[in-house]
Amino acid sequence: MLLIWTLSILLGAVTGKEICFPRLGCFSDDSPWAGIVERPLKILPWDPKDVNTRFLLYTNENPNNFQEIIADPTIIQGSNFRTDRKTRFITHGFIDKGEENWLSNMCRNLFQVESVNCFCVDWKSGSRTTYTQASQNIRIVGAEMAYFVEVLQSAFGYSPSDVHIIGHSLGAHGAGEAGRRLNGAIGRITGLDPAEPCFEGTPELVRLDPSDAMFVDVIHTDAAPVIPNLGFGMSQTVGHLDFFPNGGKQMPGCQKNILSQIIDIDGIWEGTRDFVACNHLRSYKYYSDSILNPDGFAGFSCDSYNIFSANKCFPCPKEGCPQMGHYADRFPGKTNGVGRKFYLNTGDASNFARWRYKVTVTLSGKKVTGHILVSLFGNNGNSKQYEIFKGSLQPTYTHSNEFDSNVNVGDLQKVKFIWYNNVINPTLPRVGASKIVVENFEGRVFNFCSQETVREEVLLTLNPC
Repeated sequence: MLLIWTLSILLGAVTGKEICFPRLGCFSDDSPWAGIVERPLKILPWDPKDVNTRFLLYTNENPNNFQEIIADPTIIQGSNFRTDRKTRFITHGFIDKGEENWLSNMCRNLFQVESVNCFCVDWKSGSRTTYTQASQNIRIVGAEMAYFVEVLQSAFGYSPSDVHIIGHSLGAHGAGEAGRRLNGAIGRITGLDPAEPCFEGTPELVRLDPSDAMFVDVIHTDAAPVIPNLGFGMSQTVGHLDFFPNGGKQMPGCQKNILSQIIDIDGIWEGTRDFVACNHLRSYKYYSDSILNPDGFAGFSCDSYNIFSANKCFPCPKEGCPQMGHYADRFPGKTNGVGRKFYLNTGDASNFARWRYKVTVTLSGKKVTGHILVSLFGNNGNSKQYEIFKGSLQPTYTHSNEFDSNVNVGDLQKVKFIWYNNVINPTLPRVGASKIVVENFEGRVFNFCSQETVREEVLLTLNPC
């Protein structure tokens, strides 16, 4: 593979080729599209007829059966497309297809919260080839989406600012190409783990970047290097807001396998999509869950995931925290900069939403060694027990910890405290919490007090002070 790339770079010094198509214009294999270190093979995209980009329209009126639409005003006029709605294009990546359930399921989640024109963009004819060829074919897909938006604008006066393209993997860079062709007039692009090979470190012309839309948000879930970790997603920031859930490399519930030693990117996907690419696929699953959980994916601004995990980035600042996923565009400062990094944790299975809390416990009672746990009770529900501290439990000492609850408990009404150490002690020591302070991610603080102590593994309820 290395030899092929080296020869390709040397051959790239010769004059490039160009191919032109009606409607879409011309495509070349000159630098930076090919013949550079990141894209060494001199390959042109296929003919649009061979890529066969298809637009499958779902709306609130037809949530379960798509209407296949072409960029023709008469066809669009006769469909369920409505100009008084936002339009969201969802496009897949390598080896995938537009009829996969995850795309239409995302549309159906959208229909639960809004009226929308939801297009699943299928280009499986161009994605099911070698990876390097697919990375060129996505240019055609981007051009087709841009042309479709241009038809909407010219025929119906439809504003590109009402268009949102959601692209997974290679589809994220296809969204970037569409946005570039429309001079950044698209309202929003969401990159779902944009593909790393052939794009990481390339000029902005080639890949998704913040100039491709009025707002660009990105979810990174497989950002480990492709060699040797088999990470398919980009690690570099390419949006206004870049989210790195769980650190962006290894997602809860995913495990790598022996195929991680394979280094030929053209041979790793066939037949192993869900098994090998679990981290890579998590990005669209997080987005889908975020639609139904408007406050369940708060991202915290932090210098690194390690610092976030050390509980040094809580709570949200005065401007608030952006929500990873569907509601990222509600963040007031969403375009105040580019490449801003945000961290959060998720669950290991759907529902992936989590709500972060900080709990501070002031102990009372006897001095013992053990563990203290706290559970939260609110008007929206109750949390599980979460460990706050383990070690020497001494009266008047204060211990803090943060945890990610799978329940948004809402307004806290009470907390429950429990301790244990599994050590036989004939004196039957009693430990309590004189005060427990709970802070949610928005900075709201709740105080609870008690003068009681309890024996090991006996619940103590604290009420508001």
